[in-house]
Amino acid sequence: MSPRFYVLFSAVLFLHSLHAAPAPPPAPVAKFLDQHCVECHDDDVQKGGLNLQAVNFDLKNQETLRRWVRVFDRVHEGEMPPKKSEKPDTSAVKTFLTTLQGDLSRADQEETVTLGRVRSRRLTRVEYEHTIHDLLGIDIPLKDLLPEDPESHGFATVADGQQLSHHQLARYLDVADLALGEACERVLKGDSKFNKSFTPDQLAEVTRGNYRGPESRGGRSLSWPITLQFFGKMTATTVPEDGWYRITVHGVESINPGPGGAVWGTLRSGACVSNVPMLYMIGLIEATPEQRDFVYEAWMHKGHMLELKPNDATLRRAPTGAQGGNVSFKGRDLAGDGFSGIAHRGIEMQRIYPMADRAGVHRHLFGETNLKKADPATALDKLVARFARRAFRRPVTDEQLAPYLNMGRQALASGNSLTDSLLVAYRTILCSPRFLTFIEAPGELEAYALASRLSYTFWLSQPDNSLLKLAADGHLKQPEVLAQQVERMLADPKASRFIRSFTDQWLKLSKMDFTSPDSRLYPTYDAVVQESMLQETRTYVTELVQKDLSVTHLVDSDFTFLNGRLARHYQVAAEVTPGRGLQKISLTNSKDVNRGGLLTQGAILKVTADGTTTSPVIRGVFVNERLLGQHIPPPPPDIPAIEPDIRGATSIRDQLEKHRSNESCNSCHATIDPPGFVLENFDPVGIWRERYGLRGKGVPVVASGTTPKGDLFTDLKSWQQIYLHKPEQLAAGFVGQFLTYATGAPIRFGDRPAVKAIVTQTQGKNFGLRSLILEAVKSPIFTHK
Repeated sequence: MSPRFYVLFSAVLFLHSLHAAPAPPPAPVAKFLDQHCVECHDDDVQKGGLNLQAVNFDLKNQETLRRWVRVFDRVHEGEMPPKKSEKPDTSAVKTFLTTLQGDLSRADQEETVTLGRVRSRRLTRVEYEHTIHDLLGIDIPLKDLLPEDPESHGFATVADGQQLSHHQLARYLDVADLALGEACERVLKGDSKFNKSFTPDQLAEVTRGNYRGPESRGGRSLSWPITLQFFGKMTATTVPEDGWYRITVHGVESINPGPGGAVWGTLRSGACVSNVPMLYMIGLIEATPEQRDFVYEAWMHKGHMLELKPNDATLRRAPTGAQGGNVSFKGRDLAGDGFSGIAHRGIEMQRIYPMADRAGVHRHLFGETNLKKADPATALDKLVARFARRAFRRPVTDEQLAPYLNMGRQALASGNSLTDSLLVAYRTILCSPRFLTFIEAPGELEAYALASRLSYTFWLSQPDNSLLKLAADGHLKQPEVLAQQVERMLADPKASRFIRSFTDQWLKLSKMDFTSPDSRLYPTYDAVVQESMLQETRTYVTELVQKDLSVTHLVDSDFTFLNGRLARHYQVAAEVTPGRGLQKISLTNSKDVNRGGLLTQGAILKVTADGTTTSPVIRGVFVNERLLGQHIPPPPPDIPAIEPDIRGATSIRDQLEKHRSNESCNSCHATIDPPGFVLENFDPVGIWRERYGLRGKGVPVVASGTTPKGDLFTDLKSWQQIYLHKPEQLAAGFVGQFLTYATGAPIRFGDRPAVKAIVTQTQGKNFGLRSLILEAVKSPIFTHK
């Protein structure tokens, strides 16, 4: 029997052996264990620390239930009894599984009916920010002012991992005050104005300290591949206050464009001083010989300025022309010397308000009420009720409204103005559990709760009027109406929030900045490549959803999205048109056989590496859990980690072979390692390699292996072909990830029939991602708590 089986059962026994009379398993289960397991796992032998004679079957205990589910899965997958043991006949296994499945399903259903699948879930900090913005019409960043959301089962939306402490409540109070203060100030004082244009000469003005700005020559501002920190900063563009700015860079063109016909750079913002080194990405610049204007919208902090420079690590670096930390262009002609650069003819900056102007914020806060002319008491009651309905995302009873009205009335009676009294009530509403959490009763969701689940899944914010009206009319629960609303919401620009949030968590794209590749090992990796990788994956997932492409595109595809810089980084022989940014590229060229699907995209390959080395274990766990729907348990605490040899003298595969000789490790690694080995041909920055070590001088990469089901593969393509013929598995895996994210709870044992039904219903549409999402939303997993 597998040692992992021992560990699972021994944990159960240890927890429950203190009880005088542990609940015994049903007779068919006990008979199977007695015939195939007890010989090595009784009171006397307890091989692997497992005593099956004392096993508990109290399935009301959630930990016990989860462990019996693991037992079911291991037998169902054929991992137990172990290969070296005598195999039970098929009928015995079937009886064991059927009996255990029935008991587990009933126990899981009983708990779900009583408590629901999802415990009390609150807004994540990203959802909170979007909700406040939509509620008040403001646009200031808020999420970074709140404690970071811990992940559970890979998602910040899962209720089991969330907390709501006194510290968090205090932060919510502070943020509510900040948001309401911003909204009220804009209503009372109006919107700040800022609209300035800067010539190349102004952008090159020398101020105090070392000069690291652009060159001004011939009516153009020129920036070169100079590697001094903050080179390309333009002090004149320093903004007077926090806010959103529309930035237009006029007449951008390349100087001496190299391979690909463009010069790639970045536009970033920051204080651009050594004691505040953080820079914020605004956007990429792809300069071509043809002059073009580039327009960006970005949040900038007070006192921050713009920094524009070529940021392609493959460009020949230009000398500074001065000593120390200075840059000088005097007496030099970098263009004539053949250096590549980016030129433009000036920058225009304008303060904007993306969510709403002053009048719009007034409507969000006070409707059409004229606060100066209205009766204070009447207006307060009316506006607090209106605000509560919007904030709580549902009708509000008089009893529910009373505490907030009383707060406002008391403030008004104490001599406060109508505006200040309203803000007192509003602040209390924004810190209420009815705002911060989702109000859901066990069983089928009532219409307003369903509207919120829909809106927070696809827009990460409160329901709009259309959803609320359908909820009020009683039509929202109809399957065809649900499908129509999903289609409507995915067609809305706000659906980009879903793509970003879902991919950030599902594919770990939020971890993109957690490691920085070693520049000595990977000298061509740069900020342009990293930003392009993120754009590639998000655009690719958007394409799959919008065009309802098959779930098999997760493992392989004949297209991807590349720009010129990323194509060069991947060494893909693709026809990429300069100046068009990210574009859909065919991968039918035989030289591009190693690209296709999510797995070969740089963002995935980077977040599953540490910046220096790769690990088949980390990548294997990622592929199994995120794409194949296989849960991988954590390793035993006494098993040391495998450290790859960065010199490439010893292959990670050889090290893992020794590791797998430990029987307690082998059972898991038989599942983990195959996809991990397949991806070893990609280094930590997503470039194909044939050998390990610096400049490919180490031992050869061997990407062959056997899947857990016994399918042999010799390389990436043959592994992809195996799973292209398993769309049901890929579909079930995707549905599980989507529903975990959308509902706030992982897929349970009792959910498995519903997941299978979703997959079956999409077979006629080739298991398209959009179809899977539509059927998932109509399923009881989504429509029930």
